Amino acid sequence: MGLMWSGDELDLDAYLERIGLRENSLAPGELRADLATLYAVHRAHTAAITFESLDVLLGRPVALDVKSIEEKLVHGRRGGYCYEQNSLLAAALERIGFEVTGRGARNRTRGDSLLAVTHAVLVVTVDGEEWLCDAGFGHQGPREPVPLGCPGADVEQGKWTYRIREEEDGVLALCLLRGDTWRDLYAFSPQRYHPVDYVVLNHYSSGHPHSSFVGRVIVQRPGDDVRRALVGRELTALHPDGRTERRLVGPDEILTVLDREFGLRLPDREAEELVGMYLAGD
Repeated sequence: MGLMWSGDELDLDAYLERIGLRENSLAPGELRADLATLYAVHRAHTAAITFESLDVLLGRPVALDVKSIEEKLVHGRRGGYCYEQNSLLAAALERIGFEVTGRGARNRTRGDSLLAVTHAVLVVTVDGEEWLCDAGFGHQGPREPVPLGCPGADVEQGKWTYRIREEEDGVLALCLLRGDTWRDLYAFSPQRYHPVDYVVLNHYSSGHPHSSFVGRVIVQRPGDDVRRALVGRELTALHPDGRTERRLVGPDEILTVLDREFGLRLPDREAEELVGMYLAGD
């Protein structure tokens, strides 16, 4: 049998080049399953690969086998949403030698509504300590691993501060400080998830009419200074001090915004379809 996350099938050399670690002279044989490598890979991945669900909008299937994800996100230089992003990250970390397990999380960014478990995250164990790793929560997500062993402690990542809050029944919530206010991002239980579980969640997220990804543009990126998101026609910039800037994006500039703000260039056919959708909405 292969590895749980199919890390043995991943072209690790191509992945490292995609996220920019090869440029820093880090070859696959030089990587160790230690905390320094975990930080380096996680930070490089979130900097290089944009969060986006445009295939869902355009009616394209979202495949979660490693080779399909590698073809799209690595060789095709596209982005992806949580199942793709974290499946790719899990495969890379597993290939390097880390112990990686999955978790299912409930999004808490939409008020007090109880939402279903639809977000995929990872827990990586290093020297007996567990770390939350998540390259797939878009512009508000962590750029680096978050320690799970010290709930309540502030975790500073540049100008952004996170915290893990422990709740009942072993539930852990990831929180982000915006200005002077702590805001829940999502919560997850100790139950382990496997790749096949993400296939089921992906089926809902990519096709159910109530899915937040169906029928609208969602492209996001967690920058060091500013976090940017394009949802529908609204481009949002989040600042660490709590400020939010918004403006509308029209059909004539959508492709430029995707390239300039998110480093995303679509193939000609997908680009034409996306512009057509924007024009149809005018």
